[in-house]
Amino acid sequence: MNILLINHYAGSPEMGMEFRPYYFANRWVKSGHNVTILAADNSHLRKKKVNINKSFSEEDIDGIKYLWIKTPKYQGNGFSIVRNIFSFVLKAYLNSKKLSRNLNPDVVIASSTYPIDNYIARKISKISRAKHVYEVHDLWPLSPMELGNMSKYHPFIMIMQHGENFAYKHDDYVISMLPNTKEHMKQHGLDLKKWHYIPNGIVVSDWSHPEPISEELYDLFKELKDKKSFIIGYTGGHAISNSLHTFIDAAHIFKNHNDISFVLIGDGVEKQNLIDRADGLNNVYFRNPIPKKAIPNVLSQMDILCFGTNKSKLYKYGISMNKMMDYMMAEKPILQYIDTDYDIIEKSGSGTTIETDNPALLAEKILEFKSLSKSKLIDMGANGKQFVLENHNYDNLSKRFIELISK
Repeated sequence: MNILLINHYAGSPEMGMEFRPYYFANRWVKSGHNVTILAADNSHLRKKKVNINKSFSEEDIDGIKYLWIKTPKYQGNGFSIVRNIFSFVLKAYLNSKKLSRNLNPDVVIASSTYPIDNYIARKISKISRAKHVYEVHDLWPLSPMELGNMSKYHPFIMIMQHGENFAYKHDDYVISMLPNTKEHMKQHGLDLKKWHYIPNGIVVSDWSHPEPISEELYDLFKELKDKKSFIIGYTGGHAISNSLHTFIDAAHIFKNHNDISFVLIGDGVEKQNLIDRADGLNNVYFRNPIPKKAIPNVLSQMDILCFGTNKSKLYKYGISMNKMMDYMMAEKPILQYIDTDYDIIEKSGSGTTIETDNPALLAEKILEFKSLSKSKLIDMGANGKQFVLENHNYDNLSKRFIELISK
């Protein structure tokens, strides 16, 4: 089967996020399918830049054909990112016939977070008589409306809303990464017979042969462990939506405790603000992003793992964060602060969930975790790993996806 996967931000283990397109495509190629990933050269999610000189440029990564589209550079969430999005969509759309002729896809998957790549997928699928699949990461345009406080009458939002409604009307399948999206999608025109749930996952082999941690991190963890500090860890993006101000404010509550430390590994637009917020604290440690394959060894150094979000009605539809899967696979207890109706941390018995934006409660729960026996912490970690292996293994998820679109 020839598969065309459109994902503006697609990456690879070497380049950085997004990882899901690579993990699915890698397994599909090994199963005998031909996979092309259509992506933009510029992405704020990748740690390694793509450098091309032509409008379209091909690259082979582990048997997957990456077809890069040259797009304008951008920073932040202003006009430049909008220009980048529309440049990608317009170039791909105007070259739909050529793409269809050269790739001859049997399935076209629109998977770019924003929904207007479905115009590309629909046109190519019609020309090629291929199936059209919409893979939903987050609900757009609801996400920028909620997180960015944008009006439904904003021109950008209206375009995205048309794209979402168009997708639900014309696609053959919808693959949702979130478990509770049926009602929302039905309200926007989806026939629920098309709806399917395939969440994010993990690569089991990454945990068998992980990369070693850097000397800098080794020294940090050795220092903290030598003074018997209880380490609360976070790895991932430092964005407003991650609500890391709650994490830092909880650290302030423990400023006079020498036996509790907070380690944040990653980067993002909010990082400097968080560093400023932690000014004067000697129990908070910021470190730069690490390779994905080093994540297992880094997480193993923490005592508990923590993450959260801002208050938003978005999370009633569920969450599907990569870091959650990594945390559970690391066999560490998890403390999350998030308001959601689908809570796999509680469901799996791998930790505790509390309301968001409440640093005092977060500090209270940290003390509760610190007081637990070692065997209890080990049991919670084991529960998380078992849940992930049973429900979020990319080997199984990729097979489910292929079986579905092969019908």
